[in-house]
Formats: sequence, structure tokens, C-alpha cells
Amino acid sequence: MVISAEPIIYGLIFLAVLALVQGIYLTVFGKSISLNSRVNRRLEMLERGAGREQVLEQLRKEMSQHMKSKSIPLYSILAEKAQKANIAFTPSQLIMVMGILTVVSFVLLTFGTTASFVIRAVLSVIMGVGAVFVWVNNTAKKRLGMIEEQLPDAVELMVRSLRVGHPFTSALQIVAKEVPDPLGSEMGVISDESAYGRDVGEALKSMAERMDMQDLRFLAVAVTIQQTSGGNLAEILDGLAKVIRARFRLFRRVKAITAEAKWSGMFLSVFPIGALVMINVIQPTYYDDVKETSLFIPACLVVAGFLVVNVFVMKALVNIKV
Repeated sequence: MVISAEPIIYGLIFLAVLALVQGIYLTVFGKSISLNSRVNRRLEMLERGAGREQVLEQLRKEMSQHMKSKSIPLYSILAEKAQKANIAFTPSQLIMVMGILTVVSFVLLTFGTTASFVIRAVLSVIMGVGAVFVWVNNTAKKRLGMIEEQLPDAVELMVRSLRVGHPFTSALQIVAKEVPDPLGSEMGVISDESAYGRDVGEALKSMAERMDMQDLRFLAVAVTIQQTSGGNLAEILDGLAKVIRARFRLFRRVKAITAEAKWSGMFLSVFPIGALVMINVIQPTYYDDVKETSLFIPACLVVAGFLVVNVFVMKALVNIKV
């Protein structure tokens, strides 16, 4: 068994397929949907001439379509992350993208490697499906992180609007116009829903549950209590903004403290695999004396098991809730 440089080629093909997912997404929906653009997508859609009701319907569809498709086999694993990432692709389109990427992976593996047909077929499916899973997961993490960072400023903007005499619905409209995405469009949807008769507290609670974000739950509870019991909403939200900002700073501090342990665990898991690949690239016959022994495969499986367990153990140790 001679191991060549093909594992490196496999990695490069996977990275190319992963980049292709983002390319397809931006091509279909435009640059405004990218989290890097920080453009308010809702306002851009309105500026293009779309009606307010049409924009609301489109955005609400994107926000809820994935959880409605959890009954699709295997898609339930992806549905929650896709909803948090607010992926504009419909579930059927996302599955279609997996198929396209699988075909592209197979073609690249055919021209770039000498692997057998069965191995190429299996790897192409893993790469096509895996690239979509990795992309959705990364997009969800990035989007939720941006919302957590934007929320204190948005709440403080609501406080300033309330103190100059605006009602809360108008404060939401101001936030929807002034705050970039992803939070800007989210608040714009809540503002439009309240204009069409939906309770603001209920809309905020729905958003908090969809995002599974504690700070948004605090905001929803504060607004709901003020609506039912009365009180100075500006002062309540001012205190809430300080609490959210303090939680965010604490979370960043905890993240910085645990970063070393997190990356150490990842390094300890990846380094043996990297060393194995490099040794076989530099000297393919290095393991010839031991690979035919009866203990070689069991030993490899045990080591692989320890590496996988190490990843989960280190993740659990550094997963500190704030």
C-alpha cells in the first residue's frame, strides 16, 4: 500500500468545493446577502421597487422554511443551523446544491487523482454533502456572532429614540434603517409585522426562539412586561443594553481565555494525521515493515478513536456558558 500526495489533493478539492458553495449563493441572491457586505438586504429590496408586503413575505419565508422541512431524511440535522444562518436557499435547492457539488467533486477527483471509481464516488458524496454542512454551520456561527455584537448598539438606539418621544414601533423602524444586516433586516421584519397587526413582544419572542439567543429573550420579556404592566421602557432598555454589553464583554473574555486550550486540543488531534500524511508523501515505504502485521489496522483504529474522543472532550471542557 503506497500512499502518495493524493490526500493533499483531496483537501484542496474540498476547499475548492467549499468556495464554490459561497460562489453559487452570491450568484443566485446577489452580494447583499453576504454577511461580509453588511448591507441591509431588506432596504435594498425595497429600493429595487419591491412592495413592503412582498419583501416581508419573502424574508419571513426564508426565516422559517428550513424548520418546516425537518421531515426530509437527513435534512433535520442541517435544518436548525440553516434556519439560524437564514439561508435563502430553499431545502430542495440546498439538496440540489449538494448534488451539483457531488458531481463537481467527482469530476475533480477523476482528473486529479488515480483513485478507483468506488473511492471517487464515496469521496465525492462526502465532499459535496460535507461542504454544504460546513458552509451552513460557519454561516450560522458568523451570523449569530454578528447579531450578538450589534444588539447592544441597537437597543441603545431604541433608548435614544424613545427618549426623544418616538413610540416603540417607530424606534424599531429607526433601528431597521440605521443598523446593517443581519440585525437590521430582522428588526425590519418585526417592524413590518407590527405594522400589520402582530404583537411586538410576540414577534421579538419568536425571533429569540428562532435564534436561540438569550439576550433577545431578555429584550422580548422586557417589552412584553412593559406592554402589560406599564413603566418607563427607555429606562428598562437602557439597563438591558448595559447588561447585554457586559455579557458580551464577559463572553469575549472567556473565549480568549479558553482559546489556547481549544486550539491545543485541535492541534493534538490534527498533528498525528498531518504527520502521517507528510511521512507518506516524503517516504511512501516508511510503514512497509508494519502495515502487513495483524495489529496495524486495529492500532490505527484505536488511535483514530482517541483522536475523535479528544476533540469532543476538549470541546466540552472549553464550552463555558456565559
